[in-house]
Amino acid sequence: MPNKILETNSTVPVKKGTGDKPTINKDEMKNAPLHKFFVSALKDIYYAENAILEALEKMQEAATTEELKDAFEDHHLQTQKHVKRLEKVFQLVDEKPEKKECKAIKGIIQEGEEVIKATEDGSATRDVALIIAAQKVEHYEIATYGGLAQLAITMGHDKAADLLERTLQEEEDTDSHLTDIAETSINFDAEQED
Repeated sequence: MPNKILETNSTVPVKKGTGDKPTINKDEMKNAPLHKFFVSALKDIYYAENAILEALEKMQEAATTEELKDAFEDHHLQTQKHVKRLEKVFQLVDEKPEKKECKAIKGIIQEGEEVIKATEDGSATRDVALIIAAQKVEHYEIATYGGLAQLAITMGHDKAADLLERTLQEEEDTDSHLTDIAETSINFDAEQED
């Protein structure tokens, strides 16, 4: 029954193969609207991850507490892995890794740069602002990787989906870690500032 739904409702051309799963012609898949959208979204997040690498260096430099500096450094290293993982995803779907300007991440990063300028150097308030800016980045990535992982599953790109889901989990973990840092001390320290 699931194959009938896929065959009648899918925009991806499918052919009945052996077993329960439909087979998809590689050339037809590349021309399918869903595949094109998926690749476009991959290019978007590939651009975003590379832009985030640069932003994290600035955020680490601007952070006050060692704990937050370390968190940004750890996330920088993790983001480098995410870039490499995305390159593998491109390869798995038979596409070349390319960047497509991501206006959303540019805006979020610009907002982060503005909070650095608007807060006092060495203050806990700056760290609060940096955490919120970083979490905006994380939430953008979580939404993107979650959607991409589901599309990869839908299109039968199981290995790509596994890689995207691994990155999604790491982004969620980073977001949680930033929340812990804020709630443990930084928010309270900022409240005490004059």
